[in-house]
Amino acid sequence: MDAVRVALLREVLAGTELLGATRRFAGVLRGSVVTHGGGLLLVGTPRYEPWHLAAHLVDEAAWSGTPELAPTLVRHDARPSDPAHLAVGPGRLAAARRGETLLVVAERGPDADLLEGVHDARRAGATVLALGAGGAELTAMAHESLTVTDGSELDLDSVQHLVSAAAGENFLPAPRGRRRLRDHLTALAHHLTAPPPARW
Repeated sequence: MDAVRVALLREVLAGTELLGATRRFAGVLRGSVVTHGGGLLLVGTPRYEPWHLAAHLVDEAAWSGTPELAPTLVRHDARPSDPAHLAVGPGRLAAARRGETLLVVAERGPDADLLEGVHDARRAGATVLALGAGGAELTAMAHESLTVTDGSELDLDSVQHLVSAAAGENFLPAPRGRRRLRDHLTALAHHLTAPPPARW
């Protein structure tokens, strides 16, 4: 999803509780990884691996100058023969430590093995964030959660786009002089989505 589509989504959702919730959740995510200097672990369920979110967070990390947002994708079926960035398995959750952030994305409730890994990470001092239909146990373990169910205004994929875009936003004033690519894209999005001028 490109910047224009994210801008359109935000315009449609302006003033809704969901848009505010995605921004708050993204702020907690960004604050956690920046405060602790990175160490973002991203894990889904065996049936739903958040590849798309991982890619968007890598992009946002580069565009925003916040390398701490680039996650390590933890895969349930990782094999030692996989490329290094795809070979991180569930055992990494048990090795999590204080200062790291674990973002769990679950389209449906996580299984017992994943819950055990999340519990291990939290017990070791990692900050746990949950996104999706995590279920009561995961929500209880999470320091912050954003629930997205089948009856929500948006599907989980769209919410992930909003969260990743908000996490990459720089909240400090832009430096004077040269504008960043993101500033240009934001201006273009506002121009393209603005209503036509009224004609009398």
